[in-house]
Amino acid sequence: MEAKVRRIKLGTQGLEASAEGLGCMSMSAFYGPPKPEPEMINLIHHAINSGVTFLDTSDVYGPHANEILLGKLATKFGACFVDGKMEIGGGPAYVRAACEASLKRLRWDCIDLYHLHRVDTKVPIEITITFTVYARIGEFF
Repeated sequence: MEAKVRRIKLGTQGLEASAEGLGCMSMSAFYGPPKPEPEMINLIHHAINSGVTFLDTSDVYGPHANEILLGKLATKFGACFVDGKMEIGGGPAYVRAACEASLKRLRWDCIDLYHLHRVDTKVPIEITITFTVYARIGEFF
């Protein structure tokens, strides 16, 4: 018998989500070599069949391989690799470029949840969040 993940209410509008999500970082990068895709697809199906409604990934995982594997989902931005070193980005140009690239990789026209992976301390958080909201709805200044 398969265990079901508990659900929790979100706000007052009747929305619910799973109390636990599936962290997907190690599927395509980090913590050892990338895992075989068929095994990761089986794991994702198991999580969904168990009631998980949140698959946590990022554009930096793989890099990009995690988003491609998962398809339509929630994803993160704010970290990228340049010359093999991780850099943090939160400026308007980076937010827009990261969102457009994620949408292209996902082959989707909307991301359900687009959240900040790392805070860029060189950019006021209000600027990053403003552009994140506009990136999310597909409109930019």
